[in-house]
Amino acid sequence: MSKYPFSDIEQKWQSHWETAKTFRAKEDSAFPKNKRAYVLDMFPYPSGDGLHVGHPEGYTATDIYCRFLRMNGYNVLHPMGFDSFGLPAENFAIKTGTHPRITTAKNIKTFVSQIKSFGFSYDWDRNLTTHSPEYYKWTQWIFLKLYEKGLAYEAEAPINFCSSCKTGIANEEVKEGRCERCGQLVERRNLRQWMLKITAYADRLIEDLEDLDWPDSVKTMQKNWIGKSEGANVMFRIDPSDNPELEGEVLEVYTTRPDTLFGATYMVMAPEHPLVDRLTTPAQKSAVDEYIHTSAMKSDLERTDLAKDKTGVFTGGYAVNPVNGEKIPIWISDYILISYGTGAIMAVPAHDQRDWEFARKFNLPVIEVLKGGDIDTEAFTEDGPHVNSSFLDGMGKQEAIDTIISWLEERELGTKAVNYKLRDWLFSRQRYWGEPFPIVHCPSCGVVTIPENELPLVLPDIESYEPTGNGESPLARIEEWVNCSCPKCGGKARRETNTMPNWAGSCWYYLRYIDPQNTNAFVDPEKEQYWMPVNLYVGGSEHTVLHLLYARFWHKVLYDLGLVSTREPFQRLINQGMITSFAYERQNKTLVPVDEVEETGPDSFVEKSTGEPLTRVIAKMSKSLKNVINPDDIIKEFGADSFRIYEMFMGPLQVSKPWSTSGLTGVFRFLDRVWRTGEKPLSDAPVPPEVEKLLHKTIKKVTEDTGALEFNTAISQMMIFINEAYKLNEINKDMWEAFLLLLNPYAPHITEELWQKCGHDSSCAYESWPVYTPELTVDDTVTIVVQVNGKLRAKFEAPRDMQQEEMKTHALSLERIQELTEGAQIRKVIAVPGKLVNIVVT
Repeated sequence: MSKYPFSDIEQKWQSHWETAKTFRAKEDSAFPKNKRAYVLDMFPYPSGDGLHVGHPEGYTATDIYCRFLRMNGYNVLHPMGFDSFGLPAENFAIKTGTHPRITTAKNIKTFVSQIKSFGFSYDWDRNLTTHSPEYYKWTQWIFLKLYEKGLAYEAEAPINFCSSCKTGIANEEVKEGRCERCGQLVERRNLRQWMLKITAYADRLIEDLEDLDWPDSVKTMQKNWIGKSEGANVMFRIDPSDNPELEGEVLEVYTTRPDTLFGATYMVMAPEHPLVDRLTTPAQKSAVDEYIHTSAMKSDLERTDLAKDKTGVFTGGYAVNPVNGEKIPIWISDYILISYGTGAIMAVPAHDQRDWEFARKFNLPVIEVLKGGDIDTEAFTEDGPHVNSSFLDGMGKQEAIDTIISWLEERELGTKAVNYKLRDWLFSRQRYWGEPFPIVHCPSCGVVTIPENELPLVLPDIESYEPTGNGESPLARIEEWVNCSCPKCGGKARRETNTMPNWAGSCWYYLRYIDPQNTNAFVDPEKEQYWMPVNLYVGGSEHTVLHLLYARFWHKVLYDLGLVSTREPFQRLINQGMITSFAYERQNKTLVPVDEVEETGPDSFVEKSTGEPLTRVIAKMSKSLKNVINPDDIIKEFGADSFRIYEMFMGPLQVSKPWSTSGLTGVFRFLDRVWRTGEKPLSDAPVPPEVEKLLHKTIKKVTEDTGALEFNTAISQMMIFINEAYKLNEINKDMWEAFLLLLNPYAPHITEELWQKCGHDSSCAYESWPVYTPELTVDDTVTIVVQVNGKLRAKFEAPRDMQQEEMKTHALSLERIQELTEGAQIRKVIAVPGKLVNIVVT
């Protein structure tokens, strides 16, 4: 038998599919709505590193599913494109002077080549890139619709600013308060930004989750991010004793527990709160100013880290607790963010652990108002009857909340309120490599939109990508591009120099796939109705909050405008697990790159330079740890079909699992056995009964498991079948063709070749899926469990239709059961047909 020539086969069939456009999708009305499937991968950012073995996991899963659906009579849309605006390309441009467009095009070429090498059944005619003017013309157009609907507006908002790099930087580039690129301390600066009013859709973004087939964990994360809560806005009057100008001034806070007002012993404001300067007394000004400066160097994540040491400064000012008239001090602390709530809180240290730790550190009062804990050792954060709370004493939680809100409203000291953690979406970046806003600023007319017939507003080619130094985009210094005429009055105006974030293009790309060549509309309404919603969306868990939230928001706006036909874009969502690798850990929990590790014995490793013993652990693949596996190398050695099957055979799709090349070797042997079985003579001879039954069981198992995306168990069943088929001297042609069709979604190259060897001229991609005979999937015998007093003691094989009395008799005759029941009194024997016999003895 010849050696399995995977390399030749895979190149041959990939070329065939591309030339024949085998997987091109068309809007064929002959397919009813329930026989259409839009299956989508989260499109990748084309980084310079190319793919590693973790990337194709989701792509392989959707490809298997799409091929399965086509063979089951579905019209399938399965596209691929690139989320190609991104920070790395601009940083590379700053460093080298290479235009981001050139870098991005080169990276996309690499990605396309790698992706095609897997034999994925994408419709490449629908390929798109978000950085192309033909695409971002419509991103700009959608922004105009948001603006016209009052959902886009300008506001002052803080950015991370690096004085060394002279530019704003993303949160991801801030590490421990310093710029990741240069190590300079990062400060916060307020700049004019564009905002999108996503908060207007907060309730719908929560409510419509109920109709989606998404993991519960993802729905919970979305709800928590939106953070809807009910409580009260409470007014604390500022004590004007030290500053008469504060007479009549109030500090408003939002709280979900207004019933604990009697336990509020101090207040805390964000350092950026507008009242801080006026509240600060002369004696405290120096300490407050220094604290504000220090806070400006920290990211929001660092400020809100629950594990960090609590810091703060007393402003010198006081507020008056509205329920008891007590003066309470007002502090500032960086754990309060100006972007959440009102930027100020009332602190109830007896019943909030963070407040309790703050109060203990700064010697502030702690007053118990809920009975049940020991507040000398920690905050009591559960519920209990109210104490030390005047007219609320003895009440439970909800009764006390309702009572205090009514009390506050009657005295105009507060109101019932609904609050959200969700803030409006900061939609600006002070960058070059992003979509330009279709906006001009006119001294006479103000903000003016560019006419739709002048879109796209194209990024200018520039020679220097160096930032301006004042936090503005590099576009700000391109005078010939910035200076323009006002579309409304014709006078002198300036273009908007901020650019959109890379989220923009990914908010609607699934719609453009439906109609990517349309120059008159972002999508044809009839085509949109034909395909939407996306039936299956697969991607990494890192996108479970922001990308999905932003895309859902844009989609709902488009729905309200009558531009799309569905309320939600993605009906079903699956997050694939991470493909991990091995790393080596020191005793202090730091990791060592794999090329600096020496194996000294079975599961024994040391660091080469120090000799320190190391522990092998599972870790994320990373360039710094030198544990990244390049799929090109795997395909060259084992072939794409082996790679595809191994990634699906490693375990359930949603579970993270470690890569092991030794496991891939076993899969390669399986496909080699398939190849060698296919070289045996084909005949019309009857299939041996036991093999025929196994075939029908395999058809049933692979059908059910593939439809449920449980690919690993489907592969196991096909391995069982081929092991038996390989033992035959000649192969029944019908049996063999049925098996090839089962295997085709998983290993399309080898099965296409073997299908052709069976005498077929066309691809098997659209052949009908095999059908099993139910009677042949049922075993003639079953395993009967024998229990004594409910404990498993023996088993025996029996005909499926064995009667209860026969089961009892046979169970009692077993040698092991006779030993266990000797000398005992058998009280009862219970038989469950086809399953078990339970013997009750005393």
